[in-house]
Amino acid sequence: MTNREMMEIAMHQSAEDIGCCAEDFKTDKNVVLAFKLGKNARKYYKEPITCNFVSYGNNVVAASISETLDIVSEYVKKFEFYGCFETPNFHWLNERLMEKGHKICFMAEYYLPDVSRLPDLSCAYETRILKQEDFGELYLPKWSNALCKERRHLDVLGVGAYDKNRLIGLAACSADCEAMWQIGVDVLPEYRRQGIACALTSALTKEIIARDKVPFYCTAWSNIRSVRNAVKSGFVPAWVEMTAKPAAVVDRMNL
Repeated sequence: MTNREMMEIAMHQSAEDIGCCAEDFKTDKNVVLAFKLGKNARKYYKEPITCNFVSYGNNVVAASISETLDIVSEYVKKFEFYGCFETPNFHWLNERLMEKGHKICFMAEYYLPDVSRLPDLSCAYETRILKQEDFGELYLPKWSNALCKERRHLDVLGVGAYDKNRLIGLAACSADCEAMWQIGVDVLPEYRRQGIACALTSALTKEIIARDKVPFYCTAWSNIRSVRNAVKSGFVPAWVEMTAKPAAVVDRMNL
C-alpha cells in the first residue's frame, strides 16, 4: 500500500465522519456544510456533535448542525484555514457557540505512516504478537492508551514487550473503522526512554499494513512524548480536527 493510497483512504473516512466528499479536502477553497454522521463513521464518533473542523493541509472543511451553521460559516471566512485551529482565534468561535449552549470539546492531530521510511527498530526485550484473545486480563489503567475497556471488541491486534515474561510495554490497535486501525501505546514508567515504545509501534504498524489496513496514530499537539514516538516510528502528520459538542456534554467530561 502506498502513501497516496493511504491518504485517499483517510480522506474518504473523514468524509464519512462528517458528511462531505473526499474531494472537498483537496481543494484550496474552504468548505462549510451540514453535519451528517455517516453509517460507516469511526466507531468512537458519538453524537451529539455540534460541529467538526477537518484539515488535510489544503483548506478547512467544516460541518455543523443547522443551529450553529451561520457561526461556523462566519468563523471560516474570518481566519486562514490553519488559523481556525489556533488560539486566540478559536476563542471567538467558542464565545459564540456558548451563547447557543455549545463549546469546543476536542482538538487532535492525526498521523499516517510514511512507507518509504518505516524503520526497522528493536529493543532490548522480547516482543510478541498478541491477538484479541490475548487481551482479556490486560484491561487495566496501565494499558489504557493501548486498549480501551469500553470498546474491547474493537481491539484486534497488538505487540507486547516482555522482561522475563512480565509485560512491560504494549502497542495495540482498534478497528475504529473498516479500513483504518488506530494505534495506542503504553510502557511501564520504569522502562521508558529505552526505545520500547517506538519499537512496538513500528512493529505493529507493519503488521497492520500486512493485513491490508491503514494504521493511524492520534495525539494532542501538546503531548510531545507521543509526537516524538510517532515520528520515530515512521509516521508523519496527515490531518487535524477540532470538534464542538453541547456545553452540557463538555461540562460532564470536566467533572
